[in-house]
Amino acid sequence: MVNKQLPPTVSAHDLTVDLLIVGSGTGMAAALAGDELGLSTLIIEKTAYVGGSTARSGGAFWIPGSSVLTQFGGKRSDPLVAARRYIRSLVGDSAPAERGDAFLESGAATVEMLGRTTPMRFFWAKGYSDYHPEQPGGRAEGRTCECRPFDASVLGSERGRLRPGVMEAPVPMPVTGADYKWMNLLAKMPAKALPRVLRRVVQGIGGMALGREYVAGGQALAAGMYTGILEAGIPVWTETSLVRLVQDSTGRVTGAVVSQSDQEFTVSVRCGVVLAAGGFDHNVEWRRKYQSERLADHASFGCEGDTGDAIAIAQDLGAGLSSMDQSWWFPAFAALPDADPLVMLAERSLPGSLIVDDSGRRFVNEAIDYMSFGQEVLRRESAGLPIGEMWIVFDQEYRNSYVMAGGLFPRQPIPKDWYDAGIAHQAGSADELARLIGVPVDAFVETFNNFNTDAECGSDAEFGRGESAYDRYYGDPTVQPNPNLRPLRDGPFYAVKMVLSDLGTCGGVVADRNARVVREDGSIIEGLYAIGNTAANAFGDTYPGAGATIGQGLVYGYIAARHAASHMDAEKVNS
Repeated sequence: MVNKQLPPTVSAHDLTVDLLIVGSGTGMAAALAGDELGLSTLIIEKTAYVGGSTARSGGAFWIPGSSVLTQFGGKRSDPLVAARRYIRSLVGDSAPAERGDAFLESGAATVEMLGRTTPMRFFWAKGYSDYHPEQPGGRAEGRTCECRPFDASVLGSERGRLRPGVMEAPVPMPVTGADYKWMNLLAKMPAKALPRVLRRVVQGIGGMALGREYVAGGQALAAGMYTGILEAGIPVWTETSLVRLVQDSTGRVTGAVVSQSDQEFTVSVRCGVVLAAGGFDHNVEWRRKYQSERLADHASFGCEGDTGDAIAIAQDLGAGLSSMDQSWWFPAFAALPDADPLVMLAERSLPGSLIVDDSGRRFVNEAIDYMSFGQEVLRRESAGLPIGEMWIVFDQEYRNSYVMAGGLFPRQPIPKDWYDAGIAHQAGSADELARLIGVPVDAFVETFNNFNTDAECGSDAEFGRGESAYDRYYGDPTVQPNPNLRPLRDGPFYAVKMVLSDLGTCGGVVADRNARVVREDGSIIEGLYAIGNTAANAFGDTYPGAGATIGQGLVYGYIAARHAASHMDAEKVNS
């Protein structure tokens, strides 16, 4: 049995290093890059666990132009020309073009670095479309990659320090995002799905017999990077918080004061400090100030330690802020009392379902990417037309066919506690369901009937559901002509309440193409870098493809480490 107990915390002390990383999610990429360049590196982590929101995520990364794409059949002639066109057409002026350009220029080298410094191996999730494939340079076959299932037992005594994931399979089996697409269709396409399921079951249970523990998704990516950190001998101080940054007379950041067990210590740096401490996912005050007063308390799937501390401390030095109204929005099933929201992956895209607001009407293409879905909810709110409550409505055939909430399998009844909590309702007719969820009956029945009429024809006249390659990725290929549309036929009919959750905020301090923090007046805070969700999204108010959040965190970690190392090289020349 793998030991998952937390090992003792490494004691903090006054120390001088070349590079200090604040945060242990994609910050681990910065540490690995710095170590490979010969920098002495230290990671501090506010919580007791290593992995940050990366370990809680799906673990995919969107990095165009990497060797992983060409190795698995990607277009050798494209990558960066088309990707640059795509990013620029998508992002527009919501973020500086130089941020997207730098990301593309260093993406392939970042993936190569991770291949050298960790035991991870990657694959292309072919067919996982870019989120906006119709934009110039977009690709319907996608640019998303994942880590192959990883044996977390190699972490040894440090295994218990890896941050747990959001979902756990009912049996020991690693499930990649690419696997999930087909496992979700097991009841509809058993010939294609069953071999994948059996392969992962054999890998998981067979691995246990050999003393191995295979994990996938964000768990695999975080475990793989952490393995590289341990093999490199890079120290990690958990339960250690950033208190303040230290500057010299020129304004250059030369260290940080950190706190562990109510004691403060000074970490001096020769090259720089990298802020990789996540966003402000669980800072309710900031979220209400910058985003929406309607957001539920602590409904984010982001790491509980992401409260904006590093952003606030950078502000103390004059750092500018940008995109604070943005998050990696993620609609989810409403939480049971004293619990977290439940993950919603493919459910919105699958035929035999629709989503309504408290007016009883549809308001969006249900199958669009999750960030755009959330932005539409908030756009409506800003326009004075708040969505109010959201409900996903479906029929019995839908319930018999697909996985729900990551663990409710086809034909499995909706749990009684969902009904008891008022987040699920069942009825024999559309008008009865409308009364149960408290929406106007006439409007709901009209919406229900209009949706069914369109679905019969395979075309969504109101919102165009199923027209994009992205919509179709999580659809049901057995339903034609539109894999995202099917009329709701025979009852009982169901409605389950939804909430607007997120995978983390993506607004933060302004950073330049070298990940250096920029002051409000446009000047650079030398020696200070920001990456991941601590920095403002390099893609502005957009989400190019699955894993773009992790992708930019990894790449900008690599960029920050290389730029910091150049400071060391300059010092050597000057000396």
